[in-house]
Amino acid sequence: MTGFASIGRESPDGRVSVTIKSVNHRFLDLAVKAPAALAAVETRVRARVQQRLARGRVEVTLTAEASARPEREVVLDEVLLGKVAAAIETARSRGLVTGELGVSDLLRLPQVLDVRVRPAGESAGLPDPLAALVDEVIDDALDALVVMRETEGRFMGADLETRLTAIAGFVDAIETEARLGQEQLEGRLRMRLAALPLDVQGDAGAIAQEIVRFVARSDIDEEVVRMRSHLEHWRGLAAGPEACGRKLDFLVQEMNREINTMGSKVEGARATEIVIAAKAELERIREQAQNVE
Repeated sequence: MTGFASIGRESPDGRVSVTIKSVNHRFLDLAVKAPAALAAVETRVRARVQQRLARGRVEVTLTAEASARPEREVVLDEVLLGKVAAAIETARSRGLVTGELGVSDLLRLPQVLDVRVRPAGESAGLPDPLAALVDEVIDDALDALVVMRETEGRFMGADLETRLTAIAGFVDAIETEARLGQEQLEGRLRMRLAALPLDVQGDAGAIAQEIVRFVARSDIDEEVVRMRSHLEHWRGLAAGPEACGRKLDFLVQEMNREINTMGSKVEGARATEIVIAAKAELERIREQAQNVE
């Protein structure tokens, strides 16, 4: 299911910004984009998302800046300084320079002395108050995302209910056509047998049993009962509090199997048309169900 949430928050300890995007996907495909300095909290971010979402391609973008000045370090390149000192001694021996190498000279030498921010891996990590703020902002962003997905879900649920009602109507129509087809088939068989010469008609009782047995091959009562059970099961899952998207996927497969079986058994062109229409509607439901949480 699709959704978007973006929240930023400041505190005396720093500033945190979180953006979460969600698009349709059969499974939960989670990507977290964060600076290397936030690597320690990425696992917690993933855990929080997985607790709230079961499906969708989800992208979380996280930034956090501490209010305190970053810890700095002074790095002296002793190897380079040694080479500079050796070059100066060579120049002095030739009378090209005089005097000693002083502190002011050292500060003016490029790349010998460097003052820089200490790498995140060598520092104490994200301060606890700022890490707590990250958790809080992630939870608020997830709340906003879930609200947006639930709004979409209500519209999707209404659409799916309309399609389920259409499927139920198709099942009723197929059942009616199937009974009519059985009656017509039995009538045709009896007419053909009655037209046979008396000497080849055989035992009337045995023939009647064979007619009933043959007509029973096109009986779809079991498939109709299972199909209606699947429809009720669907509605029960959709109305429940738990994530049901994958279960709905399975139910669509089972409903499609029942419709296919009906199509292979039922008699009559009209019934075949209804079966084709039902399968087309089930395909639309299948595509939509893949977006359900």
